[in-house]
Amino acid sequence: MKEYLEAVWTTLIIFVLLVVLTRLVGRKLLAQITFFDFVTGVTIGTIAGAYVVNEVKGNAVLLSPVILVICTLGLGYWTVENLKIRKLVKGEPVVIIQNGKILEKNMFKSRYTLDALEMQLREKDVFDINEVEFAILEPDGELSVLKKTPYNPLTPKDLKLDTEYKGLATEIIKDGEVLEQNLEQNNLDFNWLYQELHAQGIANIQKVMLASLNTDGSLYIDLKDEYPDYTQKIED
Repeated sequence: MKEYLEAVWTTLIIFVLLVVLTRLVGRKLLAQITFFDFVTGVTIGTIAGAYVVNEVKGNAVLLSPVILVICTLGLGYWTVENLKIRKLVKGEPVVIIQNGKILEKNMFKSRYTLDALEMQLREKDVFDINEVEFAILEPDGELSVLKKTPYNPLTPKDLKLDTEYKGLATEIIKDGEVLEQNLEQNNLDFNWLYQELHAQGIANIQKVMLASLNTDGSLYIDLKDEYPDYTQKIED
């Protein structure tokens, strides 16, 4: 019994320590993690695991991963229910650029570098900081950008143009199999499907990789083993 109690409290200590250390490291997307960050994370995890193994003897050590999972799930539910805990664990959005001005103090508090800012702006198709009105660093490390009005793309609403509704396409055939439920939901039947396929010169449903019904009533069809005459290559 003593071994199991040791497994519980030891794992709880490790869990709290990992949460605190993760919070201190700062917010970063997975793609932004450097080699040093990766090595540091692996080292912390290894030390934590070694500590549990050394402190807990026998089969009780197998209780540790179960406790970690329970703690993770519990913390997840707790952050959903409690705003203060959510702010403490996950953090809050931080304004990095306001009215076109970079806020250095906020960057320093978030341990957010100018290189990371420029990289994430380029990912948003922003190559000139003068175009930015607001940039907000989200708790998950993502950067939300609001461009200044002159640099925003025109929309049909700006031009006062009427637009048609465009919803989600519905899959009708997937990997050569007809999704009957989707047919019924759209008040369609097999006769309609066969006619559509026949109109496009398709006699065998098994040859269809994907067929999806657009909201305008048109049917997109992609056949198996169908390739263009030339395949574009991205690499050099």
